[in-house]
Amino acid sequence: MIKNELEKIIKKALADLGIEAESVCLDHPVDLAMGDYSTNVAMVYAKKIGQNPRELAEKIAEKINLETRFPSEMLEKVEPAGAGFINFYLSKDFFENNIAEILKAGEKYGSNESLKGQKILIEHSSPNLFKEFHIGHMVNNSIGEAITRIIKNSGADVKVISYPSDVGLGIAKTIWAIKNYDITGLEKDFLFNNSKILDEKIKILGVAYTLGNLAYKDHGNEKQEIDEINKKIYNKSDGEINKIYNEGKKLTLEHFEIIVKKLGSKFDDYIFESEAGEIGKEIVKEKIGEVFEESEGAVVFKGEKYGLHTRVFLNSQGLPTYETKDLGLLKLKFDKYHPDKSIFITDNEQNEYMKVMLKAGEQINSAWAEKTKHIGHGRLRFLDGRLSSREGNVLTALKLLGDIQMKVWDKMNSSKNITKNEISKASFCVSGGAVKYAILKSSTGKNIIFDKEKALALEGNTGPYLQYTYARAKSVIEKAKKENIATWKPGFQVELRLLNSLSEVEKLLYRFPEVVERAGEEYEPHYIATYLFELAQAFNSYYGNNKIADKEDENAPYKVALTEAVAQTIKNGLWLLGIEAPEKL
Repeated sequence: MIKNELEKIIKKALADLGIEAESVCLDHPVDLAMGDYSTNVAMVYAKKIGQNPRELAEKIAEKINLETRFPSEMLEKVEPAGAGFINFYLSKDFFENNIAEILKAGEKYGSNESLKGQKILIEHSSPNLFKEFHIGHMVNNSIGEAITRIIKNSGADVKVISYPSDVGLGIAKTIWAIKNYDITGLEKDFLFNNSKILDEKIKILGVAYTLGNLAYKDHGNEKQEIDEINKKIYNKSDGEINKIYNEGKKLTLEHFEIIVKKLGSKFDDYIFESEAGEIGKEIVKEKIGEVFEESEGAVVFKGEKYGLHTRVFLNSQGLPTYETKDLGLLKLKFDKYHPDKSIFITDNEQNEYMKVMLKAGEQINSAWAEKTKHIGHGRLRFLDGRLSSREGNVLTALKLLGDIQMKVWDKMNSSKNITKNEISKASFCVSGGAVKYAILKSSTGKNIIFDKEKALALEGNTGPYLQYTYARAKSVIEKAKKENIATWKPGFQVELRLLNSLSEVEKLLYRFPEVVERAGEEYEPHYIATYLFELAQAFNSYYGNNKIADKEDENAPYKVALTEAVAQTIKNGLWLLGIEAPEKL
């Protein structure tokens, strides 16, 4: 990667001047006329050695110019600027060779080996069983899948797990409603009725959860009955409850697997909350008096000792809380997978809770906390406010995707250049891309305001805009094949490379690998999304100002090669975001 090579050159120049540099900061100037990279090392180290920053910048630039002996394959020139900056101008040969590198690397362009040899465990998309897969789960899945792909792209040995919630009060509420309500128009044994399709059963479970939640909140006797069911789920002491529980767990897990497959995800393993809870409970019991203490019939962890807050780990009924289950999950993860790093992704609202849980885990096994990375994400909200499954107004992931897919279908159906089968495939790609991109274009911790119409727009910072740009590029490439335009190779003299629109495309393409690497280092897919939008804008501007597939144009082979490089880069970037790139739109 060119950035790494420049860092070495700068460090060597500093060393020749008697300055040992631990790190070098290289940025891209906003104004392309100011070069391709800029560094402030002279300003940083001038203070340490008592020298004028501008004079030091001149000495560093002179050293580099002498060492590289211009013109070189990488650099055209290096110049001091301003009060002590140094600007680097990459050579035309570099940009030309980069196009060839992209075409040669293909789907591998943008990959790196920064995490080669590391075993990394990633947990995301952990569903609440007995409930529908809602939009909050899709946010988690989109972020988790993108981070998974980015880390795999960095050469790590990655295992991906999900942590389904298969015990707890929510399930007890659902089972109570199934036992006590006649859900209108459907028999009470709907779970066991083979004539009913899976989606129907899942929707009824959603209704049952809402009814159970309202009963628990509003009535005394019902609350007591639900609490009793919750105990029986844990100790498996009631045959009827066990039967309902086992069937509901099986069906909702099956439903979850269908959805995540549609979203492009797959898991290597499941660790269930019921399993983690038992192990966590034993850990807590063993550490009472050492890590945990008893308080009013419960067992708690006093987080105030560490600048945090107190959390209950075993409630007054002796049942494990979420904290204890997550503690058991830590042990299961490390005992089974022995990861160098364990990453898990949850809603932002769990950030403070997770700090306490990890601090408690640190007291038991310091490696658990040292090797664990928690990523908190924002929530998706619609223009009309937040949705909640507790109040029965949840919007499921499939419902949202279905609604958007129908809008896409309606827009594409009038096209004469695409078949019905192609429309069907493309509409699903676009609907998924619209939602995922709306989630991933913001930094992970920020809340997302989702507007269906804006998310589907073919102009602006949207997933469909990037997909449309890719399809446009592929269409140009297909036209070039029909026109029998010659294949371009490095060394072909291209005067049009000097045009600003073309130069901007070239000067963005080479940055892709470093953007991907940064996204992996910071667990922030939005860097890739932002880059892809900028590249798409630059290409569409170039497309609007140039005829690319013109067999009468001697520069057409280079233009087509540039278009191929753009298409490949967009496709690779979208794949890292978990978004498909349809060939036709």
